[in-house]
Amino acid sequence: MNNNYPRTLSLPELIGKSSHFLFGPRSIGKTYLIHQQLPDAKLYDLLDSDTFSRLARRPKILEEELGDPGRIVVIDEIQKLPVLLDEVHRLIETRNARFLLTGSSARKLRRGGVNLLGGRARQARLYPLCSTEIPEFDLLTYLNRGGIPRILPREDYIDELRGYCDLYLREEVTAEALVRNISQFARFLDVMALQNGEELNYEGIAGDCGVPARTLHNYVQILEETLVGFPVHSFRATKKRKAIARSKFFLFDVGVVNVMAQRGVIAPRSELFGKCFEHFLFMELRAYLGYRRRDAALQYWRSTAGFEVDCVLGDLLALEFKSSDMVTERHLRGLKALREEGLVRDYAVVSLDPEPRRVDGINIYPWRKFLADLWADRLLP
Repeated sequence: MNNNYPRTLSLPELIGKSSHFLFGPRSIGKTYLIHQQLPDAKLYDLLDSDTFSRLARRPKILEEELGDPGRIVVIDEIQKLPVLLDEVHRLIETRNARFLLTGSSARKLRRGGVNLLGGRARQARLYPLCSTEIPEFDLLTYLNRGGIPRILPREDYIDELRGYCDLYLREEVTAEALVRNISQFARFLDVMALQNGEELNYEGIAGDCGVPARTLHNYVQILEETLVGFPVHSFRATKKRKAIARSKFFLFDVGVVNVMAQRGVIAPRSELFGKCFEHFLFMELRAYLGYRRRDAALQYWRSTAGFEVDCVLGDLLALEFKSSDMVTERHLRGLKALREEGLVRDYAVVSLDPEPRRVDGINIYPWRKFLADLWADRLLP
C-alpha cells in the first residue's frame, strides 16, 4: 500500500469555473493534490517563513509576480495571512486572475471580519480518504487507521496518529490562541472522542470536562471551525412522533477518534466495530455530498418515544447502519416508524449482509454494494 491515492476532487475542474477556497484538516492531502494536479500553478506556501514574511511586508508582490493572468495562483494556508485577501480580490476584479486559496482553519477568516471576496470565490472541501480512493479497500484496516493519507499505509499508525493529535492540539489551538486554558481544552477533546457520534448533551459533557456549558458551546464551535469535527443535526419534520432536537457530533476521522478515546485495536463483531462502522459511513456520505455538490442535509432522526434512524439525507433517503451479517425485522423498526410520516423517498439498511435483498419495501445493502452504488450516482435522484 502506498500513499499515492487517486483523489475524487479535481482541482483543474474546480478552478476552471471560478476562484475557490479549499478547506480541509491538516495532512489531509491538499498540498500533495496541488502539486499533482496543478503542477504549473504559482504556489505561495504561508507555512514557509520566508514566503510569509515577504508577503506580509508587501502583499502587492502577488500582482508583481502574477505574469500571465491565466496562470493559476495558489496560496496555501491563507488563514495565516488573511490581509492578502484584499489583494486577491482586486486581482480577480482587475486582472481576471484565478486563485486557489487553501486552509486548514476557517475560524480566522470567518471571525476576523476579513474580505471573503464577496462571492467571487466559491468554497470546496477536501475530506479524508474515502473508499473509492483506496485501491483494494479493506474495511477493518480503515476502521482502525482512518483516512489520513500519510498515516493509512503505515504499520506504526498508532504512533503516527498520536503525533497527529498532539500536532492538532499544539498548532491549531495553541498557536492560534483559540483557547486560554489548554489543559481544560485537552480534557474536552478526550470527552468528545469518547462521545463521538452521540447526541450532544452540553450539561453532561460540561460536567465531565469541568467547564461551564457556555464555554463548551464555544469549544464545540472551535472544533467545527478548525475542521476537526462536524455536527449531524436532527431531522425534525415529523408530526406523528415528536423528534429529539439535539445534534450529534463526529470528529473528522475514525482513526483520530480511536487514538484519542484509547480504544485499542478494533476487532470484528465488537461494539466498537459497530461505532466505527457508523462513523465510517457518515464520513463516506459527507464526502459524497461535498464532492458531488449535493445540498441534501446530513441528519439523523430520533423520536421522544425512542424510535431512531441513523441517517436521513434530506427528503431523499433514510438509512440504518447495522454491523450485522443478518438484518432482521427488528432492525427495521425505526425506518418503518419514519416511513409512516411519508416525508422521505426511500428507505434502506447498510450492513454486513453478504447479498442485497428487499424486506417489506426496504432495501438491505451489503456495505460494498451500497458504496459502489452511491459513488456511481445510482442512489440519489
